[in-house]
Formats: sequence, C-alpha cells, structure tokens
Amino acid sequence: MTKPKRIRKAVFPVAGLGTRFLPATKAVPKEMLTVVDKPVIQHVVNEAKAAGIEHFVFVTGRGKAVIEDHFDHQFELEATLSAKKKTRELEELLAELPAAGEASFTRQQAPLGLGHAVWCARDIVGDEPFALLLPDMLHHGTTPCLKDMIEAYEQTGGNLIAVAPVPEDQTYQYGIVGVVDAKAKTSRITSMVEKPPKGTAPSNLHITGRYILQPEIFTLLSRQKPGAGGEIQLTDAMITLSETPGTSFHAVRFDGTIYDCGSKIGFLLANIAYGLERDDLGPQLRAALKDLI
Repeated sequence: MTKPKRIRKAVFPVAGLGTRFLPATKAVPKEMLTVVDKPVIQHVVNEAKAAGIEHFVFVTGRGKAVIEDHFDHQFELEATLSAKKKTRELEELLAELPAAGEASFTRQQAPLGLGHAVWCARDIVGDEPFALLLPDMLHHGTTPCLKDMIEAYEQTGGNLIAVAPVPEDQTYQYGIVGVVDAKAKTSRITSMVEKPPKGTAPSNLHITGRYILQPEIFTLLSRQKPGAGGEIQLTDAMITLSETPGTSFHAVRFDGTIYDCGSKIGFLLANIAYGLERDDLGPQLRAALKDLI
C-alpha cells in the first residue's frame, strides 16, 4: 500500500445555535461554555494538537466572533498578567494559542446541516485528507482519540470513523456502523446507517464525532440532497463514498468515556470528570460531592 498523505488539517464545525442551552447560549456560543476552566472548543482543539494537527479550520456562523477572539492574542490581558508577574497564567494562555497562520475561519451562512458545514471548509482544506472533530463530543481517555485514529490511518489509509459501544436498546438514537470484527480496535466498516429502527442495527457501535476523511467527500457534499431534518447529512455522503470502488472505511474504537456536551447531563458530567482528575481541584470536589449527595 502506498503511504497515505499526512493528516495536517482539522475541521471544527462551530456554527450551531445551541438551543438546548438557552438562555445561556443567547449571547455566548455553546462551544465557549466551560468545562472546568477551559471552553469546550479548547478541549477539542487540544486533542487535535496532541495528535499532531497543524492547521485548525473553524466553520463559524453569526454571533461566533468570540471564538475567533479566543484563539487570538489579548494584548491588554497579556500585558496585565506580565506586569503583575502572573507568569504561570500567561504561559498557559500563550501555550494554547495557534501560531500565526495556523487557524482559519469560514462562515456557514445558513444552518443547512453538518454535511454543509464540512463542505464550507472545502477551499481551506483543499485536495488532501483531513480530520473532522465535532466540538460537542468530549473524548476523555488515556490517549487522545484523534491520535489513535491517525496511528490507525497510517496503517489503513482511506477514511476512518471513531466508534464506541452503546447498549443494544439505544442504537436507534445514533449513527451506527457495521464492521467485520466488532471487538477489534480497528476494523473495516461494512455498513453505515443513521438512527436505525429498533432491532435493525448492524452492531452496537455508534459514531462518536471524530472522522478522518478523504477530500472526495467535498464533491459528494456539493451535490448531496437534503436528508433527515431537511439538512445536508454527512452520513449520507459517507455512505455514497463508501460505495465507490477502491474506497475504504475503517472504524476505530475509542476506549475512554465520551461526554456529549450538547446535552445538559453530558455537560455536567464532563465538568465533574475533568474536575476530579485535577490535582488542584479533585480532592475538594470529591469531598464536596460526597457532602452534597
């Protein structure tokens, strides 16, 4: 097999309205809600950085300018921290900034679905494979999810989707893949279905919001007809791509815990889990939770 092209770019769709968190998200993007002391989007960008991503592509919308500001210098704040000798805080801020030219922002002017958001990044990504990370889904584990995927990609090439098991009676709520070996860390995908009717799912492995995709997906998305909810669905385009001769799709199992920060319970659980693992917060938080419960 020819060595696959390196994954250098990652796309982050951040144009959603976050209606499940109103009124908190009336003026603050849902991606900027904090898990402990970092916005959700920062956690996801850090995952991409740890996997070796070099260029971060944000697909934004109206009211999302604060995301651009977050990934830029705040000169007054930095000067104040420096003057007050708050070296640790300043170093942490600077360490999480993309370098000049490493971040790009493009607009999705209408809420036409995830597939449309990905298509909006086509000119920035260009003719090369890329990673796609859904910011709502925090993957909490020993090894960053995307790093596992890139390591698998170097062996398989093609397209990859991160998956994790769910109870059989919940498969109808998710995008599900069928695979050759449901217990393997990496396995070839044999089928994909979005929210299968109860009792029809090809496995219990659900799509978790991390992808490595070949650039051919953009051509398919450009002519993809609206699907569920009247939106351009990424899964529909991936199914079409998977049926193209010579195209491969593999599933990579994520072995950690996934927190859906688009839901209130998932968001609260993420704050607790990330807080408990912190040396400066964990002991006090654990004691406080014990008293509260």
